[in-house]
Amino acid sequence: MDADDFRDYILGFIFYKYLSEKMHTYANAILKPDKLKYEDLEHHKQKKAYLAAIKEEALDKLGYFLLPSELFSELARRGNAGGKSKFILDDLSKVLTHIEQSTMGSESEEDFGNLFETLT
Repeated sequence: MDADDFRDYILGFIFYKYLSEKMHTYANAILKPDKLKYEDLEHHKQKKAYLAAIKEEALDKLGYFLLPSELFSELARRGNAGGKSKFILDDLSKVLTHIEQSTMGSESEEDFGNLFETLT
């Protein structure tokens, strides 16, 4: 891998982490009145309703959407589960594709199309 490829690869990861943290912060702000945290929604009885509402708001405000299981922190946790490194490239590819797909039909669709092409 030459320096330009490495730079593009690393910048893609940094941008994914940025998008993930922004989504996490935004979702937690929405959930604060209900005293919930975004990362805990996966096990909540009203998961679908909360996620649908957050997705709608996130697409309007942020231009994209990530599920709690797709956050950078969650992917990193899975990659180091049990103190052992686990190859998560397939998971990462699915998440990055989902980010792009989440924008379909929204104003930001063109901005996110093929955004992570160098990582997948």
